[in-house]
Amino acid sequence: MKTIIIDTNLLIDCAKFRIDIEKELTRILDFSYTIAILDRTMEELEKIATQKTKEGMAAKLAKTILMTKHITVIPTQGGYTDKRLLELADENHIIATNDKEIKQKLKQKKQPVIIIRGQQKLEMMDV
Repeated sequence: MKTIIIDTNLLIDCAKFRIDIEKELTRILDFSYTIAILDRTMEELEKIATQKTKEGMAAKLAKTILMTKHITVIPTQGGYTDKRLLELADENHIIATNDKEIKQKLKQKKQPVIIIRGQQKLEMMDV
């Protein structure tokens, strides 16, 4: 079973564009998986949710959605979220992100990545 680790920006964008993450993952993946986030992702969402912007409102919605789902939280023991995501990317972990830099580094590592395509659906970018 693989683990799909969802990055903060993808969570916010899915909330902003009203994309149902679970439904989309079921549509694009033909293997069993669990959904996870890093503990720092929840911290980032809480911080962004305090802002009175569209991003803040989307972060608040993303946080609420996460609270209602059975999502594994991976401890990071400090450090940078992006660095930890890249360390976790392997044959059993797939990163879901819209972060340009992370996508580029995952491509260099020949790791698949899940992205938002056209503000309406998720797509797996294979290498």
